[in-house]
Amino acid sequence: MKDIEFSFIIPVYNRPDEINELLESFLNFKGDTDFEIVIVEDGSSETSETEVESFNNQLEISYYYKPNSGPGDSRNFGMKKAKGNYFIILDSDVILPKNYLIEVEKYLSKSFYDCFGGPDAAHSSFSNLQKAINFAMTSFITTGGIRGGKQHVEDFQPRSFNMGLSKKAFLASGGFGKIHPGEDPDLSLRLHKLGFKTTLIEHAFVYHKRRISWSKFYKQVNKFGMVRPILNQWHPDSKSLVYWFPTLFSLGLIASTVLVVFNITLPMYLYMLYFALAFVMALISNKSVVVAFQALIAIVVQFIGYGYGFLKSTINLVVMRRNPEEAFPNLFF
Repeated sequence: MKDIEFSFIIPVYNRPDEINELLESFLNFKGDTDFEIVIVEDGSSETSETEVESFNNQLEISYYYKPNSGPGDSRNFGMKKAKGNYFIILDSDVILPKNYLIEVEKYLSKSFYDCFGGPDAAHSSFSNLQKAINFAMTSFITTGGIRGGKQHVEDFQPRSFNMGLSKKAFLASGGFGKIHPGEDPDLSLRLHKLGFKTTLIEHAFVYHKRRISWSKFYKQVNKFGMVRPILNQWHPDSKSLVYWFPTLFSLGLIASTVLVVFNITLPMYLYMLYFALAFVMALISNKSVVVAFQALIAIVVQFIGYGYGFLKSTINLVVMRRNPEEAFPNLFF
């Protein structure tokens, strides 16, 4: 594809303050590449219309309000309305670096892919909790982060907080499904089956705020865990023993704690060694003792939340042979 016309697709639900910050970051873009922004208000009671209108004279923005049908369907709605031939999908809780679009355009002009994903990072202005959760979600020693090599990753599974999709691939795949979360890896796996290639653009990162409380973070990772066995059922080729790691880690931590009562301490020492390594890595990356301690809590919450969700979903789908939509109706729109 020689001429790429970019359309940013951003669904939003009751987060006008986030949209304001995100649109502000567009104003700081370097380069002269033209683009449009499509905001899709997904049935919000607290709309972003006023915030969007304040940028109308500075950015090319289209604003649509629709009944609530979930983020996946809202992204599909936005892509149908967009003028461009290449869509960049963002969550409303991200901030874009100045060079973001330059990095995307440079990469795709040299090696075109119909779908790409980019990493996320913590901005210096983020709270300690946000930085701690970001570490847990992105570090290679946890379940989060960018899996595989860097530079050039074939068959990478992008996440919809920072994802590119060609119009051709969208039309061929039908876009996102009704499951949430999990609609983004589901789309990636369907694209692979259709013959489309995906990649990671390492330098096209975004600053991702993520959840701002422990309870919201637990709920998020717990849903991630519940979704994975469903995706494994839909896409058997995607199964991997790696997905069992959080469950085994959590059960092992509980067992190690019990064994200490019986003066069997070696397993707990191994866990302590792991947490010490995580603490040092979080301290180096964030230069904050407070963030490093909170990162340990975030890792435990992540492993237990995901692990329990994965085990619960596996029992329901594999052992009890229940239908996913009947077993977990809250995961489907």
